[in-house]
Amino acid sequence: MIARLLAAVPLLVAAPALAHEPAMPDTPIEAGRLAESVRTLASDQFEGRAPGTAGEERTVGYLIGRLQALGLDPGGRDGSWTQVVPLLHTRLGAPRALAFRHGEKIRPLAFPDDVYLSTLQPSDAVEIAEAPLVFVGYGVNAPERGWDDFKGIDLKGKVAVFLVNDPDFHAAKGEPVAGTFGGRTMTYYGRWTYKFEEAARRGAVGALIVHETAAAGYGWNVIRSPGGENYDVVRDPGKVTSLALQGWISGETARALFSDAGYDLAKLSAAARRKDFRPVDLKTTFSASFPVKQEVVRSQNVLARIPGAARPDEVVMYGAHWDAYGAGEPDAQGRIYRAGANDDALGVAALLEIARSFRAAPAPERSVVFAFWTAEERGLLGSEYYAANPVYPLDTTVANFAIDILQTAGRARDVILVGKGQTTLEDDLARFADAQGRTVSEESLPERGLFYRADHFSLAKRGVPVLLLMGIAGASDLVEGGTAAGQAWVDAYTGTCYHAACDAWSEEWNLAGAVQDIALFRDIGAELANSDRWPGWKAGSEFKSIRDASEAARSKP
Repeated sequence: MIARLLAAVPLLVAAPALAHEPAMPDTPIEAGRLAESVRTLASDQFEGRAPGTAGEERTVGYLIGRLQALGLDPGGRDGSWTQVVPLLHTRLGAPRALAFRHGEKIRPLAFPDDVYLSTLQPSDAVEIAEAPLVFVGYGVNAPERGWDDFKGIDLKGKVAVFLVNDPDFHAAKGEPVAGTFGGRTMTYYGRWTYKFEEAARRGAVGALIVHETAAAGYGWNVIRSPGGENYDVVRDPGKVTSLALQGWISGETARALFSDAGYDLAKLSAAARRKDFRPVDLKTTFSASFPVKQEVVRSQNVLARIPGAARPDEVVMYGAHWDAYGAGEPDAQGRIYRAGANDDALGVAALLEIARSFRAAPAPERSVVFAFWTAEERGLLGSEYYAANPVYPLDTTVANFAIDILQTAGRARDVILVGKGQTTLEDDLARFADAQGRTVSEESLPERGLFYRADHFSLAKRGVPVLLLMGIAGASDLVEGGTAAGQAWVDAYTGTCYHAACDAWSEEWNLAGAVQDIALFRDIGAELANSDRWPGWKAGSEFKSIRDASEAARSKP
């Protein structure tokens, strides 16, 4: 109940004192307000908040109304509350043909049980006819690490088959590894988005990633949850991907494919963890034919702003995505809307609370921008579009704070750090957590690459220092039950409700821990908004050189 939630949290989470004591927000983050926002956004009225639907129209209108009521300024261009994001939306129909062929042996494939596919081509049908399959290991081309899985192979007209994650993933099992990809910590080369992009850069007509739950970070149920649909930003004809179809192949089906071709998948996977690995022609072809329903969707990022009193051109940004998965097949309780109550209506509610807190304080020295992104669940597309077409220059964007899933099991003794060793903001996180009487714990499964899987990454890869709150990154040390209770919450959420209809508002939520984390992010951002400090990237981060190249833009008197 709301009264119980309110009673579970302190009335005020104070920011630590600063030497020059700038004006800091002291309005408490309120669990009841968070709950009411989530309850509304996750209701059937918003139809699962899918881009390009009536649910989007209602969501955008709701957000603008809330931001106006809080007294914020429009944050888009020319006094607009939104940034239009044109999206290509595709959905595959039932396959007309779908099979592997090795010699005279044809192996029919079931969609989406054996393979899961989608397309990002603006066409009414997609077809691949007898395209050769080539196993390219992890599909990594990393000159700075002396690594090239492709060895000059021509992929034009072919289908690339990849392993998920990167060559160091199996370090946790003590198996032979490359030793140059961060051990258990996933690098960007391990992300499925990188693999599809690399296949397209090389002219492949298709790409399939071999699914492994541990290496992917999620089960086949998550892989197939989009139901054959996909989204992309609308691209010029010359920049449309070469991939007619991209997707995943189940582990069982992959083992059968390699066996038909006379190979052992496990042995080839081990070979792919060496620099001398060379692509393997599987002497097998892939054929597929699907009708496609396609449309261009006019979606929107929602942007709001509190102008800076002293340096308004310098921007501290908070971000969360408003979209969820829309309607799907009924679950056991008959629910069809995958409304993302935690992922990420709770993040949206957090931004509204942070905005309310800032607005109640004197104007900050720097501007504070609140970004509510579209199409995160479709590949970080809203934030990617913004990062490619920024309203506020990225060189003078001080930092981006992203909130995407918060734990709802109560107060915690720690906060989970995602992406250790990336930015100096993690030092701020430790300092402010200490002021709350809490510690910082590293994410428990860095091999899942969560740092690369939320909207902050669109800005990170362009040099903006970032920090992410993501409740599923590790087992919080809960005040009631410790890390065992924290892990139980993570397991229950990711194993049952992640991207499913049961990610719904519940009166059983205990938002005390969420309040702690939201106040923590508010206070770190408030210090930056009332200072002249510029956070940066740590030595060894792949994004440090990008930020360093724009140093002159931040050296103005």
